[in-house]
Amino acid sequence: MLVIPTYVKIFATRLGVVEVPSEFSSGPRGSDNIRIVLADDHPLLRQALREVLEKQPDFEVIAEASDGKEAVKLTTELLPDVVIMDISMPELNGLEATKQIKANCPAIAVLVLTIHSDNEHILGILKAGAGGYLTKSVYGDEVIYAIRALVCGETVLSPAVSQQVFKYAFQHTIKPKGLDLGDKLSSRELEVLSLAARGKSNQDIALQLDLSLRTVKGYLANLFLKLNVASRTEAVIVGLREGILTLDDLE
Repeated sequence: MLVIPTYVKIFATRLGVVEVPSEFSSGPRGSDNIRIVLADDHPLLRQALREVLEKQPDFEVIAEASDGKEAVKLTTELLPDVVIMDISMPELNGLEATKQIKANCPAIAVLVLTIHSDNEHILGILKAGAGGYLTKSVYGDEVIYAIRALVCGETVLSPAVSQQVFKYAFQHTIKPKGLDLGDKLSSRELEVLSLAARGKSNQDIALQLDLSLRTVKGYLANLFLKLNVASRTEAVIVGLREGILTLDDLE
């Protein structure tokens, strides 16, 4: 399995390919709770998901929304850590709801959980600022790992989604390496972007480059600003499209 940006390695555990990073496995009792809003128009799915998540001692489902409009309202009022978002919902779809949530509360992580696996839906909602994208074929423990990864500042894609995203990026590469956009990035920012493209966590990048975790987060924030993106995944996509990153950077 190709480990490409964003923690496909978490999902590779089911195939015995890699181990789950310890920081994503479980939370200690007594730690600050991870506050979650569920947004899906199917009450049975919300109930099942709540039951899975609330078995975690540090997870707290603070609200449920049955449509996108309600999801935006509850998220803006309650300021959760994570919103688990379906795409196909009445009143306001998940794409538009995600746009509004990220515009109002950029620090809130959005994890997409949907039946859709086509480029249009995937790329649209990642561009809107979603930090993770899973299809509803995943298991409950994979959703748990994804939530923990998002809270740690990582981006999470299931393997099939990752393949779609980066296949699209390769097919739409428009500039050779070394043109003006790459010149806007410092050598250190290019190193950080390259390591992110290989699926390295913030902590891994900090250790490899002998930097503090805060410094790595600062470099990523600068990259987002310079590339005009909202997530690590989108940063890597832009890097691929602009020729800043190559296939070698993903290996």
